[in-house]
Order: sequence, then structure tokens, then C-alpha cells
Amino acid sequence: MGLNAAIFDLDGLLVDSEPLWRQAEREVFAEVGLMLTDDDCRSTMGMRCDAVVALWHQRNPWLSASPAEIQKGIEARVLALMRSQGQAMPGVDHALDLVESMGCRLAVASSSSPALIAGALDRLGIFDRFAARCSAFNEQHGKPDPAVFLTAASQLGVDPRTCLAFEDSPPGVESARGAGMRVVAVPDAEHWGHPGFDVADVVLKSLADLRIEHLKPRFFEGS
Repeated sequence: MGLNAAIFDLDGLLVDSEPLWRQAEREVFAEVGLMLTDDDCRSTMGMRCDAVVALWHQRNPWLSASPAEIQKGIEARVLALMRSQGQAMPGVDHALDLVESMGCRLAVASSSSPALIAGALDRLGIFDRFAARCSAFNEQHGKPDPAVFLTAASQLGVDPRTCLAFEDSPPGVESARGAGMRVVAVPDAEHWGHPGFDVADVVLKSLADLRIEHLKPRFFEGS
């Protein structure tokens, strides 16, 4: 089938926000006595914030604040960091230009909240390039459930099978594949070789490495 849309994850793919998330999580969880390492934070990469908080609360219960308060604190801290420090990942403009040159409509399908999605896209100056901006917070289940990708395709008015998804995390890749989409994975250096990326159709080191042949149907024959 032809390619009608390109659907992008946000954190770690379009915006270099994963260090900001790790900083925010470590700072806010420390307020309730939970001292996380960067590796602890990396282990939940791609998950919704509420799911991350629930996971750590189950493993290390605290009493001084509710999970909802911790979630709110993390998101507020990330948004503040995003507005002051958020930077585009390498190749973002190149990738967006390339998929648009193929006639694709663009959407974001992110595990972040709507406010964080808007804040990041505003910071990068690319908010208006996306016809749909979908948050897994509006779904019953977050990634790796395919719901947010299916919602993005629906809002664009396209068949999910004609969408190419761009992801940087194993849960995100699983989510997009579950929606029936082709997937371009762009793992960070620390996750390169992770088996969760084996089901992606294309694995790139950077969005700057995206080429026109990656967008042509024959590239995926036999995938």
C-alpha cells in the first residue's frame, strides 16, 4: 500500500528530552525518599508518566504524597526544563521535509501529556507542521498498546497500513507495529542492539540518516 502519513513519537525522537525526564524524575522521586539512578529511569523509557509513577510506587511505596501529586510534579518539572532547555534531535527538519515531500501528512503520537507535547513542539518551532497531535494520556492504555497510533491515523483520516511510524523506544515500536504500521526505529546509542527493535522495518542511528528509499513501498517488500 502507498504511504499517506508519517507519525512521530516525541521524546527522544523529535526533542532531546530524555535527559530532562531523567532529571525531573530523579528530583521529584527524591522528595519522597526514592533515589533513582539514570539506569532506573531509562528502564521506563517510552511509558506514560502515570504508569512510571505507579510502577515505582508499587516497588517502593511512599506515604508523603499521592502518586497523582508525584506525576503532576514530574510533568511540571519536565515542562519547565523543556521550555528553557529543549533541543531538537539531529535530523528533525530533514526528516519532516523528506516525508512531506512524499505527500505525507504528519502527526505526533506520544506518551507525554498534551501540555508537554504542545510545549515541546512550540519550543522547536514545529507545532503547526503536525495535523494531529495525539497523547496516550487520552487513551485507556499507553504504549506498548497501539491505541495512540490508531487515534493518530484516525485523526488524519488514513488507513494505519499506509502510515510510517517513527519511534525510539521498544514499547513505541511494539505500539506502532500493533497498529499495523511500518516502523522506522531510531534508538539512542545506549539502546542500540536492543531486541525490541528487531521488529522494526528500518533501524537508523539518526533521523539525519533517513533517505527517500526508506519511504518507498518496495523498500518494505518482504518485511
